[in-house]
Amino acid sequence: MTADLSVVARDLAPTGTLRASINLGNPVLAQGSPSAPSGVTVDIARAVGERLGLPVELLCFDAARRSYEAMATGAADICFLAIDPAREAEVAFTEPYVLIEGVYVVPAASPLCTASDVDTEGVRVGVKTGSAYDLHLTRTLEHARLVRGDEGVDVFLDEGLEVGAGIREPVTAFAQSRDGLRLLDGAFMQIRQAVGTTRSRSPRTVAFLRDLVEDLKADGFVAAALERSRQRRDLAAPPA
Repeated sequence: MTADLSVVARDLAPTGTLRASINLGNPVLAQGSPSAPSGVTVDIARAVGERLGLPVELLCFDAARRSYEAMATGAADICFLAIDPAREAEVAFTEPYVLIEGVYVVPAASPLCTASDVDTEGVRVGVKTGSAYDLHLTRTLEHARLVRGDEGVDVFLDEGLEVGAGIREPVTAFAQSRDGLRLLDGAFMQIRQAVGTTRSRSPRTVAFLRDLVEDLKADGFVAAALERSRQRRDLAAPPA
């Protein structure tokens, strides 16, 4: 390890172990169980540890907000979250390593046709509490009302809502597994998934993370990690 990386390692992982917060609630980014997680975020966490010569501890959670809280309270050193203005005051983000879409599911008989039709009086939208799309829709919807729960599509079904919101891949699978549902045309947002750490870290540490993510995108590491976890390679974000 070079002298510069030794400084980064001490700043980023003061315990001597890189503690990475993994969100198992996003099946595009992580799969498996807390005892045996896998996926692109797990692979990136291990790549950070390898570059710094650090052992890696994977702390698994079922929601982005819990993954964020672990880092914010000092229980984790890095996290994998969507870039969002509500988080940027506390989190220093890299550029995105994966780009995914937020989409809506509705009953087949719904009069709504496109994502832009949803922001209408009387429309209730199920969202996962604290998710990237919850934060986004909280800012952007002016007329529709959000209904929060453990999973947006579950709230949508359980409470008979007009709309459910979520990530394209799992929402598509959800709609295809049940009769009488369809996705609305278009996406309501692009979700930019990035590596984050607290803003208390030094500029050198943040620059290290940003440079490493760019390296992992450029050499095909991210695309290959997605493919290994049975996700689409083209979800990998382009170079910054």
